[in-house]
Amino acid sequence: MINRRKLMVSGGVFAAASRLGFKSVLAQAAQLEFFTAGPGSGFLPYGEGVAKVVNAQGSVMLKVMQSKGSIENLQFVEEGPQRIGTAFIGSAYEAIQGIGPFKDKKHGNIRAIAPMYETSFQIAAKTGSGIASVAQLAGKKVGVGPAAGPAEAFFKGLQEVSGHALTIVNGTSAELEAAYLKGDIDAFWQGASIPVPALVRVANAAESAVFGLTANEVDLMLKRFPYLAAGQVAAGSYKGQTGLISTVAAWNVIVAHAALDETVAYNLTKAILTGEGLAAATNGAGVTTRAANAVNNKVVPWHPGAARYLKEAGIVI
Repeated sequence: MINRRKLMVSGGVFAAASRLGFKSVLAQAAQLEFFTAGPGSGFLPYGEGVAKVVNAQGSVMLKVMQSKGSIENLQFVEEGPQRIGTAFIGSAYEAIQGIGPFKDKKHGNIRAIAPMYETSFQIAAKTGSGIASVAQLAGKKVGVGPAAGPAEAFFKGLQEVSGHALTIVNGTSAELEAAYLKGDIDAFWQGASIPVPALVRVANAAESAVFGLTANEVDLMLKRFPYLAAGQVAAGSYKGQTGLISTVAAWNVIVAHAALDETVAYNLTKAILTGEGLAAATNGAGVTTRAANAVNNKVVPWHPGAARYLKEAGIVI
């Protein structure tokens, strides 16, 4: 059982409802805890934006909760029907199968509510460090996110297929950004929507090269992790980036417990996928949070309430 005392509630989640005079609605609307991630992550501002849009509609009220990310979110959702969470589809696959960090603990209650966005992985290293490829990370210290998190899991996979020995450094995105800028780590591996916010910040703060994988490394990663897909990052996505970056990516989904009331799940999915201003509220990440992208989830079973809305929207899943 996870110690929930360590969680932090994001302030101001119900502000929109209060300003709009939704006090009576709050008493009737389904209220759910929405687990995201910590400061510096992509999940936290995305979750706050989704909550703002959903809460403004009034049928479901979301309270944003900070966490350590996908793995912890899936554990929380598995434990109770009044919780939803953001999850990387690779972590969800492992949870459902009972492998990796979920070894011998299959999570049979995880259901998909809505597609989010693709997580694309890139690496930053300071210009002048001599690091501009995965091969040049050999013998270096690389920040890869929280221990046992998806970013670490994929980087370890990359290390295995590339055969390079290096030192992995764990921490939150904010901690690793600080470590990178201070010179305590040599490179920073991170995944989120393009452009990856943390990599934008470090590239703006210190002259850096942001790079991805070679064609061979991409092929090896797709064999190692079959739910990943090849991806590209357009030139100009980061300060000083003049060429196309090749890498790997995979989708994220909002998940709920199988026992979440079907009508609540239906209302929630509809509120997310039809809410006005979602892209702006999520700093652009929510531009791909559309019903049409539900077909990209081939891992997590859809909640019946979500499936009902998607069928009404003309989406075959």
